[in-house]
Amino acid sequence: MFRKVLVANRGEIAVRIIRGLREMGIASVAVYSDADRAALHVRHADEAAHLGASPSSESYLRADKILAAAKAHGAEAIHPGYGFLSENADFAEACRDAGIKFIGPTPEAIRAMGSKTAARHLAEQAGVPLAPGTKQALTNPEEAQRIAASIGYPVLLKAAAGGGGKGMRRVDRHEDLPGALRDAASEAERSFKSSEVYLEKLVLNPRHIEIQVLGDEHGHLIHLGERECSIQRRHQKVIEECPSPLVSATPGLREAMGAAAVKAAKAAGYTNAGTVEFLVDPSGAFYFLEMNTRLQVEHPVTELVTGLDLVHWQLRIAAGEPLTLRQEDIRWHGWSMECRVYAEDPDAGFLPSPGRMQELSRPSGPGIRLDSGVYSGWTVPMEYDPLLAKLAVWAETRDLAANRMARALREYTIAGITTNISFFADLLADPEFRAANLHTGFLDGFFSRRPKAPGRTEVDTVAAIAAALAQPRSSAPTAPAVSRWKTSEGLYR
Repeated sequence: MFRKVLVANRGEIAVRIIRGLREMGIASVAVYSDADRAALHVRHADEAAHLGASPSSESYLRADKILAAAKAHGAEAIHPGYGFLSENADFAEACRDAGIKFIGPTPEAIRAMGSKTAARHLAEQAGVPLAPGTKQALTNPEEAQRIAASIGYPVLLKAAAGGGGKGMRRVDRHEDLPGALRDAASEAERSFKSSEVYLEKLVLNPRHIEIQVLGDEHGHLIHLGERECSIQRRHQKVIEECPSPLVSATPGLREAMGAAAVKAAKAAGYTNAGTVEFLVDPSGAFYFLEMNTRLQVEHPVTELVTGLDLVHWQLRIAAGEPLTLRQEDIRWHGWSMECRVYAEDPDAGFLPSPGRMQELSRPSGPGIRLDSGVYSGWTVPMEYDPLLAKLAVWAETRDLAANRMARALREYTIAGITTNISFFADLLADPEFRAANLHTGFLDGFFSRRPKAPGRTEVDTVAAIAAALAQPRSSAPTAPAVSRWKTSEGLYR
């Protein structure tokens, strides 16, 4: 086993990984930017290395600085967390070349699944169901129109090199396709430095369900069941569940989706923890979407239901240990939900809410888990993603889990900034959510049912943001999280 590991990330995921290292008796090295000198993950680590200025392009995305820090501190391995360099095959390869273990899949597996078109081709070869569409980038508008006509509208244009909704366009009419293709390619180029775009049939009102896989370096690969991630805003997950209400109620679906996920992962020669994502249409048919070659934001719900620690297993697998779990050993007990708590205003289009956290009161009690990267007195900056924490609960049933989450949200107080806590409280009370009538467009209907916050106007929102931005930089310690509106590499999907 490793003696020392560098954590190439920040915020709540860095804290979570550092805690896992400490539980396994492994020394930790944190990295930080100027904005993170007194961040929570730096406080928790055994050692810390300064990377540079606050912009991620000068700190957390600098592979050379991270590798230099690992060498200087004698770290034998690097855990990338998620976002930043976690799915960067060149970084994984640089780690290998430097003799430092990258805690994740091989560079070859990351490349195989990093291109959406290449991943679709691999999945098809492995016999995994695909939505009708192309397995290569489109070359011209005429080709796109011909393919779209053959599979039928509506269709979806998607960036081959990215995700998170960037470079994605829905097209309902033949004549709109050339302009949409041009716009999607342009956005893909800006976001991912690749203008490649492919096309697939749009699945209407699908559920987004992902399968957690785990594979060792000796050829053994299993799945740990599914997570329901259908509630999204702008293609970003908002609340996740394990298990899925749909999968739990459909005999044989977990086994079929799990087997398909394992096939896709094996086709890529996958090792360590990863997630295969699917869309499920209203008829129950499922289609391969993509594979995330890293630990997921929502991994706590799987841990709470299976009783397995994914970070521990990542470390053990990276150290060369065989996976001692067989597929028949995996059991799912009870129900878990996770809410991503952000410093943002749901009533103003989820705009970020910068400012100083004047007061923080955390929920507690049986079945409650809070993965947090903040503390009272911390100032939420604009440079990074406003993720404050992940609140997860476990209970025997879905209804009890929803009730426990609602109770935890009532006890979760953050003063001084606007958060999405009240939004989650309303969501948990929504009859359609309680009935598990979920799909990726769920929030559109929810906002039409949810009463708007009293007294809030657009002018009020703009004034509040302007006032927050005008605040002088606090001298209080800061511990921000990873940028969603600043850099595509830090997207948390």
